[in-house]
Amino acid sequence: AFLTLACLILRFCLSNYVFKKQKAKAADVSYFISFLIQAITVVVVSVPEGLPLAVTLALAYAVRKMMTDNNLVRHLDACETMGNASTICSDKTGTLTTNRMTVVHCYITGKHHEKIPKPEEINNQDLLDLLFESITVNTNYTSKIEDSKKDDGGLPKQVGNKTECALLDLVQKWGGSYDKIREKFPENKLVKVYTFNSARKMMSTIIQRDEGYRLYTKGASEMVLTKCKSIIGEDNQPKDLNDDEKNKIAHDIIEKMANDGLRTICITYKDLGKETQNWDDEDKMTNDLICIAIVGIEDPVRKEVPEAIEKCQKAGVVVRMVTGDNVMTARSIATKCGIIKPNDDFLVLEGKEFNKRIRDSSGRVSQQKLDEVWPKLRVLARSSPQDKYNLVNGIVESQVTQHREVVAVTGDGTNDGPALKRADVGFAMGIQGTDVAKQASDIILTDDNFSSIVKAMMWGRNVYDCIAKFLQFQLTANLSAGAISVISAAAISSVPLRAVQMLWVNLVMDTLASLALATEPPTEELLKRKPYGRTKSIISPLMLRNILGQSFYQLVVMFVILYAGPYFLDVKSTVDDIQKDPRARKDLSEQFTMVFNAFVLMTLFNEINARKLHGERNVFKGIFTNPFFYGIWLFCFVAQILIVTFGNKVFSCARLDIKQWAWSLLFGVGSLIWQQILLFIPVKPFSKCFSAVYRICCPCCYKKKKRTHDEGKEKGEEEEEEEEEEEEGEKEDGKADGKPKKKRPAKKIRKHDRVVPGEVFTKYSTIGQLTNATVVTEPPPAFARYMLRKSVDRLNSEFRVIVEFRSRLEEIQEKRYEESLGYKRQSQGYLKIYDHLINTDNSAIDEA
Repeated sequence: AFLTLACLILRFCLSNYVFKKQKAKAADVSYFISFLIQAITVVVVSVPEGLPLAVTLALAYAVRKMMTDNNLVRHLDACETMGNASTICSDKTGTLTTNRMTVVHCYITGKHHEKIPKPEEINNQDLLDLLFESITVNTNYTSKIEDSKKDDGGLPKQVGNKTECALLDLVQKWGGSYDKIREKFPENKLVKVYTFNSARKMMSTIIQRDEGYRLYTKGASEMVLTKCKSIIGEDNQPKDLNDDEKNKIAHDIIEKMANDGLRTICITYKDLGKETQNWDDEDKMTNDLICIAIVGIEDPVRKEVPEAIEKCQKAGVVVRMVTGDNVMTARSIATKCGIIKPNDDFLVLEGKEFNKRIRDSSGRVSQQKLDEVWPKLRVLARSSPQDKYNLVNGIVESQVTQHREVVAVTGDGTNDGPALKRADVGFAMGIQGTDVAKQASDIILTDDNFSSIVKAMMWGRNVYDCIAKFLQFQLTANLSAGAISVISAAAISSVPLRAVQMLWVNLVMDTLASLALATEPPTEELLKRKPYGRTKSIISPLMLRNILGQSFYQLVVMFVILYAGPYFLDVKSTVDDIQKDPRARKDLSEQFTMVFNAFVLMTLFNEINARKLHGERNVFKGIFTNPFFYGIWLFCFVAQILIVTFGNKVFSCARLDIKQWAWSLLFGVGSLIWQQILLFIPVKPFSKCFSAVYRICCPCCYKKKKRTHDEGKEKGEEEEEEEEEEEEGEKEDGKADGKPKKKRPAKKIRKHDRVVPGEVFTKYSTIGQLTNATVVTEPPPAFARYMLRKSVDRLNSEFRVIVEFRSRLEEIQEKRYEESLGYKRQSQGYLKIYDHLINTDNSAIDEA
């Protein structure tokens, strides 16, 4: 604008006061005012005031449409952030699965039934009554099975906890009535209830019977089984269990069910006598249990989930499953969903093993250790909410990748709040989610379905693309309008685009274009490319090629009309008239009208080109899927015809004949043809040009980015050198002392082939469970060692559950860490004692 004003004033003064030696007149003031108006108009056109409108429209439109895709957006910025998501940490139950659970396997009276047997096959009504009472009393009384309705397909409705509903359904199938049992033992008459939590993985209830007090316990089978001293056998009588028998049940029954993707629940009881005891001592109450049965509960994978996960993987998004289920169950479900495949080299970890790998000697979470785990991790089983938070926080804080990971997390419980807050995008479940989880989230899934997350990702990428499309269109028009104004002001002492015409161009390329391009619907093509990344410029080299190429075409056409128009367009040369008489610039001009008309039509047809960002040939693909686009385009086209035909002095337009209209239309259509030619031009020169412009315009940002990259590279090289030195030192120490080498991290182990004769390995690792399918050879833990370590986990259970998280998350974590230091130090002392006891005989263990 300043250059335009300076050129107009300088050219006018030189022409009139220097060369023609005219004296200044009062009438000359009007010329200077018109120059100022023209410059102000250029400012109005050049400022992209339509960009905030385009961003707002794109977000508002996306949020409204996402409601129909079962995404309730609570924070607008989460919609755009989801478009760059590179990692999704998802729950299993209800998100990847249907959350309609059914008991399909059971182990009772020493027999494993892969189909639910009939009650008469068990042939022990007393045992069935015991099982019915154990299930009914030891479940939340809000869980129930309602009769089916005509409009829901005839399936009974499960209300409350779905796992408990599956058990209550088993009671009904075997002829029991949980309603009668609940009437016999009302909720207010229960002596003590130890509610389920993610640390214990079990629930217990104490009731008072005529014979005395009785405890019922149910929970994760491998955990509850360790607390059992006996099991009801084939003769319907309890028989003692030793460690070998527990290992056999765990391997032959629990692991087999888990490999089929079943959630295994162990149901037990214990008679406590008639005397009142200290009911608050849960550890004492829940020991020496008698196992009644072990059931396998099926939660089918949603039929649309495997396809949705495949789309995520093609889109460059890694899906990780975080669940509290058994590691074998989690692995089976992950395989069915497509999260892991038999030929992949990925990690499947339990929460215990995960914590062991990510913590240093002082018990703190080490980012360096976590960076060795999370890139390969695909499934985290038997995890607590604290494990979930540690994983999310570690991925967010990690710098091992070129661009920082953008993490999306799903959660439904109150304890998932910190993880939902820490993630870049938090998804809460609309059906099963608690109010606290919903308040901590950014988006609520109204159908609890993983496929809705994929739709949210599509809309997020679409918002980004819509803004980029608008920028590509507007910058082209801005560059052309600004260049023609400056160059023509210097060359012919006049601007062919008048002020009112420029305002119409501004309306076309700002307000109307933002509405047309910001409302483009998403397509499946968005999921066939990788995320853009946080630091990537919104203007890509491809866009720069389109902007510069189309601006060049428009400028060439306008200058051809200005200087060659009188020869083939049958228009009078206004340029020559202005040179003779400056007052001619105020007259209506066919030549300037041709420039204006051709520029607007080229801009309109370039709006069609601007719909494509990645070099697509077919610019018309999907054009009729957006009524806003073609409706606004037709409106602008018709309005341009009316302005040129009937605008006259209002729009400073002279009427054009058919031939001139045909040429203008041909120039407009030429934008489409020119776009096809531009696609043959290599992008590399434009990439170098963009890099040079970036260095010149943003030197501070460029130096900072380069310095960060170099520091990261040097840091990585130093870490590799340190690791090599440590390995060499360990080898020398091992030779000198005769001691075994220090175990290398999993990342180093995978770099070398470790083949142990007689063992079978799968391509992905399953660590922390009784299984041979492991790359890291680690002996299965003995049940005695497992039972001893349970007391250590008990010490850490309190600070792992975060109840209050509404205040600042950093303060909560720091406070809980300080409170837990004493527990951790004490736990480390216990572990040393336990490791010593494990190496002694069984009598020493019993004494402990």
